[in-house]
Amino acid sequence: MFMKVVLLHDWLTGFRGGERVLEVFCEMFPDAPLYTLIHQVGSTSSIIENRKITASFLNGIPGVDKHYRKLLPLFPKAVESLKIIEEADLVLSSSHCVIKGVEKPVGAKHLCYIHSPMRYMYDQYENYFGPATSLPIRMGGKIFRNYLTNWDIASNRNVDQLIANSNFVQQRITKYYGCESKVVHPFVDLADFKEFENTAAKKDNFYLMVTAFAPNKRVDLAIEAFNLMELPLKIIGKGQEEQRLKEMAGPTIEFLGAVSREMVVDQMSKAQAFIFPGVEDFGITPLESLASGTPVIAYKIGGVLETLNEDVALFFERPEVEYLIEAVKKFEEMSFSHEALVARAQQFSKEQFIKKIQNEIEILMRS
Repeated sequence: MFMKVVLLHDWLTGFRGGERVLEVFCEMFPDAPLYTLIHQVGSTSSIIENRKITASFLNGIPGVDKHYRKLLPLFPKAVESLKIIEEADLVLSSSHCVIKGVEKPVGAKHLCYIHSPMRYMYDQYENYFGPATSLPIRMGGKIFRNYLTNWDIASNRNVDQLIANSNFVQQRITKYYGCESKVVHPFVDLADFKEFENTAAKKDNFYLMVTAFAPNKRVDLAIEAFNLMELPLKIIGKGQEEQRLKEMAGPTIEFLGAVSREMVVDQMSKAQAFIFPGVEDFGITPLESLASGTPVIAYKIGGVLETLNEDVALFFERPEVEYLIEAVKKFEEMSFSHEALVARAQQFSKEQFIKKIQNEIEILMRS
């Protein structure tokens, strides 16, 4: 069945897990226009960029791609300013903030793939606006929290079907929205890790993180622990906390910045273990680590409990330095099966993801 499809995504300023999902939507619907709050040209993949992209008025603010998080109170108005001008049978959104609130055209159905309700306004509020942050940030969170959450909940009236990226997110949708949702897990692009399917890479003497530098990722926890252990930790990524984290880091911590996909894969395959200390809604990077033949040391909460198990990961119980240190010491006395690591990753293939999304679209369009 031919459908006229319009895509929505919160912002295009980098290429991480959410953008990998969006890229698949773009592959599924190569002619679909894309609406977003902010578009930093060239920041994502060619598959995403190779289409008509419409950004909100926020995109005209100088330097917005680096400071857009400070404009959070303006996001609802920016979303409301976006008007879909194309005819559409289906609006397909990839949302973790506000983009699901773009008004759908008359007669269209809206399927929202939700990576998370706005975590910084709900269960992660204290990490983003708590005592550890500056007074202006705390005051801003306090002033705008009710407005943003009320708007967010009301915007769900614009959605016909919510698809959560994990059972963990589904539970939060029920808790904060009072809405029903279905679950379709994201995927690992296994083609990037094909060379490690049968043969493990030679390991080097370092541990690895690949992450955005956001409060919920708990990069600070990993840095504190590896400072004390004086063990080498490499960190790939960038984000708003970069300066603070670099100031914390001791001589065994190495920041690699935003690197190529090839280097990410290479470093994953050579690391002793992948460190994952944050609360994540799903967590694609731990599965990528498994696909590269590298086990994971993870905080035992959130989406990782749906993807990892004790055959491929070592969990620690509390987000505290001593618990992570204890886990690393225990890990160094353990071994993991390469076959088990790869087999677990293969359960989350791109092909399975596409098949499940197509099925949900068909169900919605028949309703």
